[in-house]
Amino acid sequence: MEDQAQALRELMGKREGAQASSGERRASERPPSPSGKKTRIIAVASGKGGVGKTNLSVNMAIAYAKMGKRVIVMDADLGLANVNVMLNMIPKYNLYHVIRKQKTMREIILDTEYGIQIVAGASGFSKIANLTEEERQAFIGELYTLSQADIVIIDTAAGVSNNVLAFVAAADDAIIVTTPEPTAITDAYGIIKIIATEIENLNIGLKLVVNRVKTVTEGRRVAERIINISGQFLNLKVEYLGCIYDDPIVPASVLRQRPFFTQDQKSKASISIAHLVTRIEKTDFADDKGLGRFIKKLFGKD
Repeated sequence: MEDQAQALRELMGKREGAQASSGERRASERPPSPSGKKTRIIAVASGKGGVGKTNLSVNMAIAYAKMGKRVIVMDADLGLANVNVMLNMIPKYNLYHVIRKQKTMREIILDTEYGIQIVAGASGFSKIANLTEEERQAFIGELYTLSQADIVIIDTAAGVSNNVLAFVAAADDAIIVTTPEPTAITDAYGIIKIIATEIENLNIGLKLVVNRVKTVTEGRRVAERIINISGQFLNLKVEYLGCIYDDPIVPASVLRQRPFFTQDQKSKASISIAHLVTRIEKTDFADDKGLGRFIKKLFGKD
């Protein structure tokens, strides 16, 4: 295991400054990240579907891009991938082709018109742990291609699966998305409980976002309920990152397959997204984090 970890570190050193490459659509050339700069990995998860997890992932990515960050959204829903649907894109290749070594990561990374890049999810692929050793080693190497980005946002599947837990445990920051609905609150606490009990040596920035709130007070009330219970019964610290207003622009944008942050940056939902990104950026980012650490933890190397 130590030999493999050392090999990963050496590989990371070789690839950290890699430039962006072309995907199915020709990717524009971008300068390499400044020397020593780490890629920040943000996993977005939810206890149930339909709470706006993918919408949050995509619009946060665009908000980061507006700040001058190089951003990649990786659709890690390995059953019902839909990041590309929200962007009205039909990828010819996805993560499945990378895992099966039919394509490289560079070949499937797609530029979008919004200043971000995406990696389409892999339909028909159920579990990272089911990879053969050869597939796993090849996939590890391909993941380092993502080091070209300043931010990698991982849109996980809804609910709790081994894949979701793996991505959450390996990320620098994990965002749990809920809404004020009682079932969503219950499921949000459920996924936090499983994270607390199933992940050993939990050392991530676990954050909570309350979506579709009528008022800031409503968002804070929902968050405090979940955070207090998590602290009392799980002895787990969860940070309230913020809320997103229930805004008509959101469903309208979904129907148009265009991110709401690009439609009106002065809308309540867009302002909410901007505030969330600003708060994340103010969070300390330890030197030992980044893509190398993410990959080692994802594949059980720590």
